Amino acid sequence: MHKAGDVVLGGLFEIHFFSVFPDLSFTSEPQQPSCHGFDVLGFRQAQTMAFAIDEINRNNNLLPNVTLGYSLYDNCVKLGIGFRAALSLTSGREQQFILDETCVGTPPVLGIVGDSSSTRSIAISSVLGLYRVPMVSYFATCSCLSDRQKFPSFFRTIPSDAFQVRAMIQILKHFGWTWAGLLISDDDYGLHASRSFQSDLAQSGGGCLAYLEVLPWGNDPAELRRIVDVMKKSTARVVIVFAHESHMINLVEEVVRQNVTGLQWMASEAWTAAAVLQTPRLMPYLGGTMGIAIRRGEIPGLRKYLLQIHPDLQHNNNNNGNSIINQFWEYMFQCRFAPPPAGWVEAGGALCTGEEDLENVETEFLDISNLRPEYNVYKAVYALAYALDDMLQCEPGRGPFTGHSCGLLHKLEPWQLVYYLEKINFTTPFGDQVSFDENGDALPIYDVMNWRWLPDGKTKVQNVGEVKESAKVKELSLDEDKIFWNFESKQPPRSVCSESCPPGTRMARKKGQPECCFDCIPCSEGKISNKTDSMECTSCPEDLWSSPQRDYCVPKKTEFLSYHEPLGICLTTASLLGTFICTVALVIFTYHRSTPIVRANNSELSFQLLLSLKLCFLCSLLFIGRPRLWTCQLRHAAFGISFVLCVSCILVKTMVVLAVFKASKPGGEAILKWFGAVQQRGTVLVLTSVQAAICTAWLVSASPAPHKNTQYHNDKIVYECVVSSKVGFAILLGYIGLLAIVSFLIAFLARNLPDNFNEAKLITFSMLIFCAVWVAFVPAYISSPGKYADAVEVFAILASSFGLLVALFGPKCYIILLRPEKNTKKAIMGRGLES
Repeated sequence: MHKAGDVVLGGLFEIHFFSVFPDLSFTSEPQQPSCHGFDVLGFRQAQTMAFAIDEINRNNNLLPNVTLGYSLYDNCVKLGIGFRAALSLTSGREQQFILDETCVGTPPVLGIVGDSSSTRSIAISSVLGLYRVPMVSYFATCSCLSDRQKFPSFFRTIPSDAFQVRAMIQILKHFGWTWAGLLISDDDYGLHASRSFQSDLAQSGGGCLAYLEVLPWGNDPAELRRIVDVMKKSTARVVIVFAHESHMINLVEEVVRQNVTGLQWMASEAWTAAAVLQTPRLMPYLGGTMGIAIRRGEIPGLRKYLLQIHPDLQHNNNNNGNSIINQFWEYMFQCRFAPPPAGWVEAGGALCTGEEDLENVETEFLDISNLRPEYNVYKAVYALAYALDDMLQCEPGRGPFTGHSCGLLHKLEPWQLVYYLEKINFTTPFGDQVSFDENGDALPIYDVMNWRWLPDGKTKVQNVGEVKESAKVKELSLDEDKIFWNFESKQPPRSVCSESCPPGTRMARKKGQPECCFDCIPCSEGKISNKTDSMECTSCPEDLWSSPQRDYCVPKKTEFLSYHEPLGICLTTASLLGTFICTVALVIFTYHRSTPIVRANNSELSFQLLLSLKLCFLCSLLFIGRPRLWTCQLRHAAFGISFVLCVSCILVKTMVVLAVFKASKPGGEAILKWFGAVQQRGTVLVLTSVQAAICTAWLVSASPAPHKNTQYHNDKIVYECVVSSKVGFAILLGYIGLLAIVSFLIAFLARNLPDNFNEAKLITFSMLIFCAVWVAFVPAYISSPGKYADAVEVFAILASSFGLLVALFGPKCYIILLRPEKNTKKAIMGRGLES
């Protein structure tokens, strides 16, 4: 189809589905290839280009005083034919062309609208790019065509597959489909889409491919059976297909044959609107398909223009544009122009009259409610027109070319048009902005389509959203209420290799499988994960611990020897009981202080001993309750001083007993002057002062302090008092032990004294108990963790205190209270005579 003009634009369209190449041997006459199988939609696209040029020529504001022409060729869906057509468009048929003179033949074009195929566009643009002839495709989507080094003059008004792939991934992420299968056609379109899809999917972390299969050319039953078998066995419920409808027809036939249902299909723009697949027989399998579609647009006046098409009866056999229109007419009305093929009329075929009315034919040719490729053709023509208009408005001396020159119409070079084409920016009547980025790609926008299976068995391909992308944002908007899901639940399917790991677990990859296939491993103690699909469990801070569900950190349980727990209650009760018994004994001794048994055993030291034992019992309370700085500092000091005071009294008491016995012998009176009341008090004071000095030095140099210990239990904080200086603690205990051993030895030496001095036996027994308790204390204390170490120390204090109290004062209180007849000087002395 040709139309003359000041500037001619070329076009490549699919007018026929099939072609037959002639014999290309050098012996035969060169012939044109024969094409057949009329494509009415391809013809509509070609007519859309003619309409756009006609509209531009009628527009006084765009290219005034310049008439656009066109030269449109049929590629017959073959690379060789499309390539040949492109070379014819750009090189012309004569040796020389002068645009301002009348010439015979088709003039060379300044730009081409086409091709519809990525493979043909790659081949054609590789050559045209050498001469910088602009080529604006309306349907070639291969991302490889964005390579400006290889295709410097290629542009397109359809988004590249790179964006289509990203749009697909956005939909997958929106519905949480992380496990999908991918089917591709065995051509540039499918292979580049596959590469781009796998790369973007890995970068986005949005999912994994369960399988990747290449659809065979033609009908290969064995290979198709294998592919459908893979789909059937896979756990992936979502199948993404980047292929042409010709590939899908054979695939879907095999899907029907094997009755594979329950799949959610996702269609690339190549077959989203394929009417041949939208049949009642296939909808049980393909219903609910979601697809990416070219942006739908509206072209006012196009239907009226299409209705003006009319055959030329005088040139119906000529090889010119009108013969194409005649073929269209024959296709639309199922008739033949004269002379018809032999036997046509006899077989009942009708002859075309040329008077048929297109409006009376029910056909998709006139349905302009869903213009998609046509809208891209329309934008491509206008892009070339606006670029040419910008160039012609250039002011001489201010141009962008060498010497600030401008491009001139009668000397126009294609590369000059490429310069302006890169900078165009206009808005269509439909409201879409058209411009090209640095790679020649249009601003990406797609419609999201859904195949709705209606109750009457018909199919409706409805728009359920759109996806846009700009330099700043990727936007997907879906009207989910309109989406038809071909499942019993009427809800989106689940398509995951492994279900999400809930909080409290982490993902562990399955060996040898994609990263979307994993096990959910519970977090170990002390670690948590508080979000879904966490890769790692994080450790809780030192003073926190993991909850039972391992999804958040909780404060650790605190442990110390408490007044509220049974052990603390028992020890507190024992301490208070010991204090009470000491008080009772003190009252008894005070009340009976004038009786011989109290006076005979050095009553002053007995009172001091009872007071010191009372302090021993009370100091054990400092070991119970939450450790604080003052209790940690006071507990060992009070314990050490109280016990030294107690043992000092016992030691002095033992020495006094021994001294009195020595003084009862002839010449021993002088020894008593060293053991008077003053000396006794002084000795006790000095011995106690030494312990006080030890405690003071310990507290000043390395004071005990409260400490949160997390070493004993991971989930507990043990509050304890650290002694800070083990040497200080050892000296404190060692000094008590030294005094106890000395007291024990002296009492042991005096154990055989006469009965009236028999307190030495009680002291020996009490010191034996005391030493046994504290010897057992050391290993028990070292091996006991946390609060149990405090409990052992309290137990040792109470046991030794009770041992001293019972051994030293039990017999005396027994005599005072229950055997008063023995609490006389005569009775006490009598025991000595009887023995």
